[in-house]
Amino acid sequence: MTDITGVPDAASASPQGGPPPREPNDARRPGAWAALRPLALRLHFFAGLLVAPLLLVTAMSGLLYALSVQAEKIVYHDELTVSVPAQGERLPLDQQVDAARAERPELDVTAVWTPADADGTTRVIFADPSLGASKSQAVFVDPYTAEVSGELVQYGSSGALPLRTWLSEFHRHLHLGEPGRLYSELAASWLWAVVLGGVLLWIGRRRAGPGARGLLLLRRGAPQGRSRTVNRHAVLGVWAAVGLVLISATGLTWSTYAGARIGAVQDRLGGATPVLSAELTPGGGTGDAHDGHEGHEGHEGHAGPAKDGAEAADIGLDAAVAAAAARGVDEAVIVTLPTEGRGYQVAEGDKQVPVHLDAVAVDPRNGEVLSEVRFAEYPLLAKLTRLGIDAHMGLLFGLPNQLALAALMAAVLLLLVWGYRMWWQRRPAGRAVGKPMPRGSLRALPARLLVPLVAVTLLVGWFLPLLGISLAVFLVADTLVGLWSRRRAAGRAPAG
Repeated sequence: MTDITGVPDAASASPQGGPPPREPNDARRPGAWAALRPLALRLHFFAGLLVAPLLLVTAMSGLLYALSVQAEKIVYHDELTVSVPAQGERLPLDQQVDAARAERPELDVTAVWTPADADGTTRVIFADPSLGASKSQAVFVDPYTAEVSGELVQYGSSGALPLRTWLSEFHRHLHLGEPGRLYSELAASWLWAVVLGGVLLWIGRRRAGPGARGLLLLRRGAPQGRSRTVNRHAVLGVWAAVGLVLISATGLTWSTYAGARIGAVQDRLGGATPVLSAELTPGGGTGDAHDGHEGHEGHEGHAGPAKDGAEAADIGLDAAVAAAAARGVDEAVIVTLPTEGRGYQVAEGDKQVPVHLDAVAVDPRNGEVLSEVRFAEYPLLAKLTRLGIDAHMGLLFGLPNQLALAALMAAVLLLLVWGYRMWWQRRPAGRAVGKPMPRGSLRALPARLLVPLVAVTLLVGWFLPLLGISLAVFLVADTLVGLWSRRRAAGRAPAG
């Protein structure tokens, strides 16, 4: 039998030196699938085996991250919540900001986050260059008394606090910075391929079985050993397939290399996210929103902090918020303070369905609305990207979203354990490890399948560079192993 690239493997070749013997199942599966199945089986086996350590780390850190949103509410309860007085009257935002400035007079205020709930605190965000990129100092203020309840370092656009920030960075790059992002991109690049390959293999295996019931339910009375492990691995994989493919796709949107390709394609298709224009024109007047691509942020975003530099004439924070509310932008708003040449930016921050993500820019000189961006007017691709990222972060549906993510990550862990167990159970007697799938599947493909397969592989490899590079490395290594096996077998062959 030959290896995946067509190099003969003496250990699996037929005694007569001819083509490898056909397995009994092949005769019952004529056509394209009969030719493709051995290749899919070998790739699924090796991809799952080699990428499993990366997926293990990704799944474990993702499981913890999914639970961290709720954990933050417990760990930082004193900073995040207050007692609501009987009258329930909130103080002006300007007064709350003044209280926060008294705590941090050496820093500049860049933004203010109003509470989404009646018992929530107001966050006053300060730019602190000592904290590093995308991090800022958040001071929490009681909106009813203007008392400061604490301060914490905040990361990015979703307001992650230290616990979630640490888990997010571990999940995204193992705290290794930009080089560490290669691990998560490689895992996300292969996850969808491994999942879809497994689903196709299971469907092909069960075509002659009891229909959909056999695909979706565990077999009753399945024998012990490898058969039971295969059944558990396959059925759980089929149930989790859609969620895992979506997790892979949304994770790739902010990866280093694939994310850049996805963003470029999205822009060319007219799916760029509209960007709010807050530029001030001399003498006042309104501007227009312009389209531009926001970029694919990390788990908590990568937007840099604004600088505090308000114009001499300023209507004030409360007046700007009131002007935005008059345009319907009033759901848990995030207010970015004006800087030189730019006005207030008031954006809704409620990412749960139904989302409230409209935004307006307000002229600080006279309270006029400079421009506005409505989520309902986003291009379809921009909407899908925004919703997909928020679902990946556990924000779109709140607690049910987070529990679903945790369940998917637990499913990945089980699939990995059962996958390795199948490999172990497949080992021949006397061997310490399982044996791989046999070689020869690529060379056996007819040209009518090989040519389009190579074309699709090249396209996917360009779109997902780390998948393409790692697949090429595997093919080269598999070729070398096949050559070595052939030469070793030739050296042992009797002369004559």
